[in-house]
Amino acid sequence: SCHTERPATDSLFRVMTSLRLAATLARGCVRPRGLHRLAGSASSSAKAVVGGVAHPRVNNVPMLKGTRFVRVATAASGGDDSKTTTEDEGYMMPPPEVAQFVERPQNPSISISPMRDQLLYLMRPPPYPLVSELARPELKLAGMRIDETQNSRSRMSGNTGIAIGPMPTSEEEINSFEHFDGLPDGATLNYVSWGVDARHIAFTVRFAGPEVQETDRAPPELWIADVATRACRPLLPGRGLNTLFESYSWLDKDTIVACVVPAGRPPRPQRPPTPPGPRVQTNFGGNVAQARTYADLLKDSHDGDLFEYFSSSEFVKVSVLTGEVTPFGSGPAIHTRLDPSPDGNFIIMESLQRPFSYAVPCGRFPKRVWITDRDGREVREVCNLPMADNIPIVHNSCREGPRSINWRPDRPAELYWTEAQDRGDPRLDVSPRDITYTADMHSDPTAPGVATFQTDLRYGGVSWAGEGVGLLYESWYKSRTIRAWVVDTDGRTNRAPRLLYDRDYEDSYSDPGSPLSRRMPDGTYLIANVTGSIPESGWKPAKVMAEEAKNGATRMTPGPLQWETGMILVLEGEGASDKGDRPFLDLLNLDTGATKRIWQCPEEGALERPGSIISDTNGAPITLDTMQILLSRETPSENPQYYALELNGSDGTLKPRRISDFPHPHPGLIDPPKEILRYKRADGVELNATLYTPPGYDAKRDGPLPTIMWAYPREFNSAEAAGQLRDSPFRFTSISPMSPLVWLSRGYAVLEGPSLPIIGSAAEGVEPNDTYVEQLVAGARAAVEEVVRRGVTDPQRVGVGGHSYGAFMASNLLAHAPDLFACAVARSGAYNRTLTPFGFQSEERTLWQAPDTYMKMSPFMHADIIKKPILLIHGEEDTNSGTNVIQSERFFAALKGNGADARLVLLPHESHSTRAFESVCHTLAETSEFFDKHLSAKAVEREVDVAQEETLTSKL
Repeated sequence: SCHTERPATDSLFRVMTSLRLAATLARGCVRPRGLHRLAGSASSSAKAVVGGVAHPRVNNVPMLKGTRFVRVATAASGGDDSKTTTEDEGYMMPPPEVAQFVERPQNPSISISPMRDQLLYLMRPPPYPLVSELARPELKLAGMRIDETQNSRSRMSGNTGIAIGPMPTSEEEINSFEHFDGLPDGATLNYVSWGVDARHIAFTVRFAGPEVQETDRAPPELWIADVATRACRPLLPGRGLNTLFESYSWLDKDTIVACVVPAGRPPRPQRPPTPPGPRVQTNFGGNVAQARTYADLLKDSHDGDLFEYFSSSEFVKVSVLTGEVTPFGSGPAIHTRLDPSPDGNFIIMESLQRPFSYAVPCGRFPKRVWITDRDGREVREVCNLPMADNIPIVHNSCREGPRSINWRPDRPAELYWTEAQDRGDPRLDVSPRDITYTADMHSDPTAPGVATFQTDLRYGGVSWAGEGVGLLYESWYKSRTIRAWVVDTDGRTNRAPRLLYDRDYEDSYSDPGSPLSRRMPDGTYLIANVTGSIPESGWKPAKVMAEEAKNGATRMTPGPLQWETGMILVLEGEGASDKGDRPFLDLLNLDTGATKRIWQCPEEGALERPGSIISDTNGAPITLDTMQILLSRETPSENPQYYALELNGSDGTLKPRRISDFPHPHPGLIDPPKEILRYKRADGVELNATLYTPPGYDAKRDGPLPTIMWAYPREFNSAEAAGQLRDSPFRFTSISPMSPLVWLSRGYAVLEGPSLPIIGSAAEGVEPNDTYVEQLVAGARAAVEEVVRRGVTDPQRVGVGGHSYGAFMASNLLAHAPDLFACAVARSGAYNRTLTPFGFQSEERTLWQAPDTYMKMSPFMHADIIKKPILLIHGEEDTNSGTNVIQSERFFAALKGNGADARLVLLPHESHSTRAFESVCHTLAETSEFFDKHLSAKAVEREVDVAQEETLTSKL
């Protein structure tokens, strides 16, 4: 029955959290150890005092099947406690004030119906699965991880249910919905999509979770829901989908083409008892094939057989109304794409082919693209591409041959694609660099493509507006250039492309915004063109600036108007400024370039962001009198809610109407004080950071606090862009479990996201990383000195931390700025750049081109000068390119070998980001204990005593 579901109460939240935390304890998680445990042993009956509460250790309790203990290695330095230990330890729980952020009910996801009159609610499970789910067997093949029982990507998340309700027009209708009937208990739903006419909703059903037996797991099945009756039923009962690359596509409102496991598939290939021979790879002289350090690549021919077996699929066409099933296409292959044309009469098909590679992931394997008609008969081959294992590692590189193959959304079945004229190598000087071709399938499916657009920079896509008009984008990394051109999409020779803008995309303050799209009746999206009454006053003329050379690029200026579109677009922008983001909506006259602001986020009190147009039902015209736009609104203490932004034609003002009511995600810490700081680096570069302090804190009354600085460096091409503010003081303070803001609950100040720009100059041939260490230290020093100057931070009690490239930053700062930081936490980082010799992050040069830069930037090479404590945490199954777990293992060995105070924690089954409930809790417990030990007042006194003793010893 129809009912209104309201947010869970705080008491219910606490009960749910307590129950799951208690269950985790019963499985073997333990409360944090006593701080003395880092320097010496403790019995199983020892108690840890954290947050003023004594928590007993819980040892020797059985773990769930498939889990492993956390591997911990510790290297302590100094005094009588110096020693190295290696332990397999049970999972730990963090202090209660930190644990509150781990487990909380997730808000449902919301999807607006194509008719814009209903909301689909997708119910979500707890945010972190148990580690036993991550521990399930998985195949690591060609850059993917495969769950072979489900024939899908492993570690998939999903939804626990779906419900539908009206698009709210009153407070009573907010969060009012009806659940769908007929779903099996315990089902997990994925790939949820509306039918084009909103009468049906398709989705897949599978069974997952720790309570599901292995024998009950199988490939997901395709289901359909009737929106009017809310009845759900399987559409292909007993037939499993192969969702490794594709799932299903709507051919029209009543027909779906599904990607299924091949019928009669034999048992999986078994590894031969003895290898057939050695593994051999060959590279012929002169062939340059550089690749990043990809994970989970194929290792031998048996891996290749397994990859082909599990990734092979076939298609069937099924009627939504009758369930009638017919074969589609030419049979089993490694299908990776099925994309119907807007009218449903033609389909883009893609597949991977042998030979496979041991050096690159499957996305670079040989690929074939072809077009079929509605019955699956091939009518055109678009391309048959060879292995792409030699794509240059520099920015703006791409694959040779046709790419970005898509349907024009403004035509029934017109194909378009782009081909590089520089063989995909941006280091070659050619003009044009890219050509985009079109081909109308209805006219002649086999006709050669017609050259329609060309660019001198790297092609960046087309936004189609209909009526023969589009916006063509091109960009270039070295100069941070982006250009937009108004183009004729009908191929009329008297309508040459006209420049709309040429700008530095790092310059957030000058960003004019992006055009909003609108939905068409066939389900495609075109740029929204505003019609009807348009105000004549209040327009701001387009800025016309002289051509100038700046930051390595000469900016072009729009030429005279030679042909007209008659179009008025709606631009949505962030509105970045030195006072913070103020998102806006502008009207843009596409012919004159003039703009008129029709709405902007208020200066004070809240951050409001416009989203998509929702007044486009059935192709309705977009007018200022009827336009509605989805809006999100948040404040520092109020989590984001959705609104419908309505334009009232009588007074010209936009009025929001609320359509959601999500509960606060962390009611235990609602509104920690925060301030956006502005300060300068020693060389004058403008910087900014966000400072958070515990609720109720007063610097004059309470004195300076221990402070945690959590950051992530970023490369820039100019000091002007590096110094810009890209945040709002009214952004909601969202505290996820892995956020440093959890330590506010422990009495720490947190300096989040201080800008640490690494600036180069393309015009002068200066690469940012040539002075990485100097700029990193200068930015960190400016940040620490600013919070110390404000009296918030105790300069002797500052810790630094980060994830991934932020971990790389943290370890570098501990090596090169030991006077600034008392300790560091580094999660899932890379520390030895010789292990990533073909580039990393934004670095384009190889180790052999810039050996000094690679060596100087590597904390591993400076392990002998790291004397402050460091906590390394890494997932044992990290799949991220460049951050293999060996990075932390080797770095810890180097630190240990040089007498550093270090601790290495390896999380079983975790990848680059920590996902399992037990792993998240353990990470928080380790970090809490580490900061409590090394940022306490006693720790500072101990460091001072050691320093004084070392000074006295040196004098003697």
